[in-house]
Amino acid sequence: MVSSEQRRRQLAREKYERQMERRNAARTARRRRNTILGASLAVVVLAGGGALVGTGAFSSDGKDKSAQAASQSTEPTTPTRKPVAGCADPAPGAPNGKQWQAEPAMSVDPGASYTATLETNCGKVTIALDAAKAPHTVNSFAFLSGEKYFDHTKCHRLTTDGIFVLQCGDPTASATVPGGTGGPGYKFADENLTGATYPAGTVAMANSGPGTNGSQFFLVYKDTGLPPSYTPFGKITGGLDVVQKIAAAGTLEGAPDGHPMADVTFNSVTTTKG
Repeated sequence: MVSSEQRRRQLAREKYERQMERRNAARTARRRRNTILGASLAVVVLAGGGALVGTGAFSSDGKDKSAQAASQSTEPTTPTRKPVAGCADPAPGAPNGKQWQAEPAMSVDPGASYTATLETNCGKVTIALDAAKAPHTVNSFAFLSGEKYFDHTKCHRLTTDGIFVLQCGDPTASATVPGGTGGPGYKFADENLTGATYPAGTVAMANSGPGTNGSQFFLVYKDTGLPPSYTPFGKITGGLDVVQKIAAAGTLEGAPDGHPMADVTFNSVTTTKG
């Protein structure tokens, strides 16, 4: 049952989303470059050995065709969300938005197994976390999930051309307002980058440069060629089909880089040992 305080926070958040939507409609595509690749990647190596140069969504100037069209439009329109099969309404609630000044103290055992469970409104995804190769990353993820930091947050970014990822973990993101800038208040160093690759099922940290890991991460739903700059810390062991279903529905904006058409929300995220 939703408390009056939860309802108040939800209404305030919805009001904020409407305000930000009107304010940012013409700048949606440009602001998406803040995470995963930003301006650092001009050439994307594809799984098949080719290259995608100047993809637009990840070009060095951050301007793609959708951004140019938006800037030329005098009356920006709001994209219409369509139902996605298998996705229900998210559970009521809002992100708690907690903040910390420093990375949490180590509490995970690098020699133990850990499993993350993402209960989304589109289905369950389970992840085998690699504490041996990425102990600080797994420790941070376990800490944040224990604090219910990810609960009620939305997966705010989907890419469908050259790079195939669903990005999540930003408590400030919404279904209609560009996210990609939110975090837990602390940052920590990269791990497990030597020889890192990103086949389907990989779970890795999003960042805005070396040593800027926080709470945002991405799920790779199709083999993706990326430089070894994003800490891999887990492998999807169940529910890859859920992510692929979300990807198949495309983006809200119809572009290869945008919000998922499915309003993907974490009803809960937990991490368990063993």
